[in-house]
Amino acid sequence: MKPPSALPFLARETYRLRRLMDAARFLPVFGFVLLLLPLMRADPQTGTTSAAGEAVYLFLVWPALILGTFLMSRGLRKAFDPSPPPAATAPLVPQRAADPDAARKD
Repeated sequence: MKPPSALPFLARETYRLRRLMDAARFLPVFGFVLLLLPLMRADPQTGTTSAAGEAVYLFLVWPALILGTFLMSRGLRKAFDPSPPPAATAPLVPQRAADPDAARKD
């Protein structure tokens, strides 16, 4: 029998970033299915659905999807934003004098 090969090394941050990107791609499909669920459900006795129950469901799912999108975007923003540039200590271009007469002497 062949011995098991070594598992490939996956960097933890890269792996998590890729899974977060996968989840962000899947979220619209998941939201679409969640929003269609009330249409597929009917009361077996009457054959109709409760409009109030569906409204409550939709207004609970909608903010949950918004919150999920917000949290995923924060995680992805941290990963894709470049680091801030270092602060310059001295200006590269000399400042001109604020005196209008000094500008005429040039």
